[in-house]
Amino acid sequence: MNIKRNASLLAVGFVILAALKSQAQSAISGGRVDKITDNDSVRTIAPFFTPATTSKKTPDFEGFIQRWLLLEPINKSIRSNLVFTNSYLKAQFDTAYFPNQFTVIPKDRDQVKVGEQELTWHALESPTFNVKLFRLAYGLKKHTYAVLFWAVTVVNSPREVKNVRLAVGSNGGSTWWLNGQEAVVLDGDRRMVMDDCVSTRLTLSKGKNIIRGALINGPGLSDFCVRLLDEKGEPIKDLTISLK
Repeated sequence: MNIKRNASLLAVGFVILAALKSQAQSAISGGRVDKITDNDSVRTIAPFFTPATTSKKTPDFEGFIQRWLLLEPINKSIRSNLVFTNSYLKAQFDTAYFPNQFTVIPKDRDQVKVGEQELTWHALESPTFNVKLFRLAYGLKKHTYAVLFWAVTVVNSPREVKNVRLAVGSNGGSTWWLNGQEAVVLDGDRRMVMDDCVSTRLTLSKGKNIIRGALINGPGLSDFCVRLLDEKGEPIKDLTISLK
């Protein structure tokens, strides 16, 4: 009798643990579990992205930038994220993959050729604070693992702001530039955490500022989040985000 009772209690315990795990995953991903499930029979980037518009767009209530130009993933040969040292990332991101990669502000649907790959830029907006690159690749039927992504956005400031810090989180390694100046490097095998790394003090110019990022990942999910912090560590929100 006690054996049956203990077995029943154990079964109930497993059900509760499974439910808690599911809730935790849902909370982390903004209500959407990122791993591929049986419900992902249709390959689409919705609801993880919507097409970017020309309407006024500001950072979200926490200052995160959600409007980006994203290049389809470049296929790489990566067995482990443990190789993501600073020198490894520098070698990968200094490689010339396509013309003017450190200066171009592409348009939606512009195409570049990287080796044998024909890749397209997509002007998109993320409904969540983090940009889910894994979902972009999966939805577009591209490689989801062992890939390198490029991202570009334009931040318009109504005034010059000194002592700004670019705050970034990424899964996995990434490098970020503000107005052509290398600002943040996230190396090693890491999960995305908001404000995981911040830049030294920078100056945000009045008018147009270009944020450019490159992210590389082997096995696992790929995503990032970016915002600008003032000298008090508060998010800067009086910005508009455009893609030209």
